[in-house]
Amino acid sequence: MIHTTLGRYFFKRYIITTFWFFVGIMSIIFLVDFSETTSRMSSLAGYSLPGALFMTAVRLPLILQQTIPFITLFVGMTVLIALNRRYELVVTRAAGVSVWQFMGPFVTGALLVGLFVLTVLNPLAAWGQRAALDLETNWREAAGVTRRSQTVPWLRQISGNEDTIIGAKAIVDDGTMLVDVVLIHFSGDGRVILRQDAQTAKLEDGYWLLKGVTESRPGEVSTKLDTARVRTNLKQEFVQQRLSQPETVAFFELSEKIAIAKSFGVSTKALETQFHSLLSLPFLLVAMTLIAATVTLKFSRFAQSSSVILGGIISGFMLYVVTVLVKAFGSSGVVPPFIAAWIPVVVAMAIGATVLLHQEDG
Repeated sequence: MIHTTLGRYFFKRYIITTFWFFVGIMSIIFLVDFSETTSRMSSLAGYSLPGALFMTAVRLPLILQQTIPFITLFVGMTVLIALNRRYELVVTRAAGVSVWQFMGPFVTGALLVGLFVLTVLNPLAAWGQRAALDLETNWREAAGVTRRSQTVPWLRQISGNEDTIIGAKAIVDDGTMLVDVVLIHFSGDGRVILRQDAQTAKLEDGYWLLKGVTESRPGEVSTKLDTARVRTNLKQEFVQQRLSQPETVAFFELSEKIAIAKSFGVSTKALETQFHSLLSLPFLLVAMTLIAATVTLKFSRFAQSSSVILGGIISGFMLYVVTVLVKAFGSSGVVPPFIAAWIPVVVAMAIGATVLLHQEDG
């Protein structure tokens, strides 16, 4: 069907509608995120208007990536409703073309959008998220304000007879730079022998380079140092795997990151869940397209009410919520990552196909 004149026409309509949806959603996201960024950071010393525009621009791919399932749902519903109201689908079906034939261009379009997200949008989103975090950290450092991470990173290192616990309020540079750091040193018998509070800690080859350090020892007055070094046997690759966020890793780098993390004995549940979620994304978009078809194919012929269309939107929203919820279970290790990513997609595709079978063939 996709190679016929009618198939190419349907496919062209789908791609054009998708393009304009992308343009509209990107414009809305840019305006909202720019306003939010300006309100949060305009008081910081390092803030500038060009910097805020740059931060909004590089954050745009990540936010847009999260809206792709909804864009696909609304694109499918918009195209099919338009074709129905112009009686183009009525004529197509009267000519003997089944739903499984003329849905081919729309399914192909959804798959291509998913591949575009994997190969183009996701690498841009990963890079943009890292760039935005680094820029925000620089602004907050200039203003003496710390950006708090969503989860406080903690590391433990054993070097010689010393056991050191390292905590920080924020992480940058894939985890090799810690901001607002606390290092607590223990002796061999478990006693605290030293506490170091530092503005930043940069992991170098064989040591942590601390800046803006305050050292406190039991029974002694605290001392301040411009810089200090703490010996470590932690490798940069290990720290990157331990502290890096899956959202900042591009799809093509995930397999390598997972292999490196496993070699260090670091949990890879979050990375594996992210990998399978991205891999299943094209099929999730196909499921969204099938859901759109179930509530719009007979819209003109049977005068379906707006409540039916609303039901399709709610169904797509519920699928998205379930996908995100199960992904969280996979990242935490409650559910195997493969199952967490693929089961909602497979079930949604099966339900959509079953409903279409019932509507088409009885």
